Amino acid sequence: MQKFRKIGVLTSGGDAPGMNAAIRAVTLAAEVNGVDVVAIYDGYQGLMEGNVHDISAKDVSGVIRIGGTFLHSARSPEFMLEEGMQRAIATCKKHGIDGIVAIGGDGTFRGATDLTLRGIPCIGIPGTIDNDVTASDSTIGYDTALKTTVTMIDCLRDTCESHARCNVVEVMGRHAGYIALESAIATGAEAVIIKEIPHDEDAIIKRIADLKANGKRSFIIVVSEGLGNYGETLAPKIEAFTGVETRFARFAHVVRGGVPTVADRVMATQMGAKAVELLLAGKSNLVVCKRNGKIVSEEIRYALTVDRMFKGKLKDGDLDTFSEEQIESMKALCELRTKEIRRLYDLVDKVAK
Repeated sequence: MQKFRKIGVLTSGGDAPGMNAAIRAVTLAAEVNGVDVVAIYDGYQGLMEGNVHDISAKDVSGVIRIGGTFLHSARSPEFMLEEGMQRAIATCKKHGIDGIVAIGGDGTFRGATDLTLRGIPCIGIPGTIDNDVTASDSTIGYDTALKTTVTMIDCLRDTCESHARCNVVEVMGRHAGYIALESAIATGAEAVIIKEIPHDEDAIIKRIADLKANGKRSFIIVVSEGLGNYGETLAPKIEAFTGVETRFARFAHVVRGGVPTVADRVMATQMGAKAVELLLAGKSNLVVCKRNGKIVSEEIRYALTVDRMFKGKLKDGDLDTFSEEQIESMKALCELRTKEIRRLYDLVDKVAK
């Protein structure tokens, strides 16, 4: 079994509240086991450029309460090329980095797999506000982003009530509708529109008209960003049909920031410690997941494939190297996710009054 003397930690892709808590946990868990830690700044780009520095417990003191990532993040098309990967490997050899904990989303995991295949053991941790890692019930940053979104919608509701208005609110989530769904439920939105489930635009507009006729003054429609600019086009339609003054709001990247919630801090800490445990046990090419309340691990290759399956992006040959049992488990995970999204979507309709 490989002896680990030094572990690198990086964050890649979109930032997410709680990433700093995960970095802290990796650093402290490694130190407890007599392993040094190297901070890799600017993700895989920084790994290629040698932007790495030794860190210890004192360097991560207090970061657990800070949003974003103090290691910074950058997208790196060059790293996807063999030349870029070899530059990254050269950095690892130069600085004595025996393994890496990579925190981010699916692009981060693909990079971790590429490094593992070239002799640098890696463990992935899901850090993304979108909650779109199918193999994990939750991802670092989602709970905080949801809380921020709900707070902002609540503020809009106050002014909508004062002026008898409707607000169409676009929320983040890329191709995943979880922020839209749960924020709609939590704020009592009159409707939610997401990419995963077809909606009836005419029925939504009629609902607003009927509620107005019954004396309701304020209306909130939550739209997932995965639908492009749909929210902007919907707002004037609502106003034209119902006579309710309707405005459009896009929260955008503001929901990526902010103080991480207790849930994100705790989960990030658990995942960071688990990642170090896995590396020191001689394991690699795994992603740490939360499933049924427990912190577990799954093969990155499996996690990436089940993601593609859920998002309808499987290509010919993607399943060829998996057993029938693994494929069935992927289908079960996808089915579970689909049912959960449908359940939340239907709940919005049931309580829209």
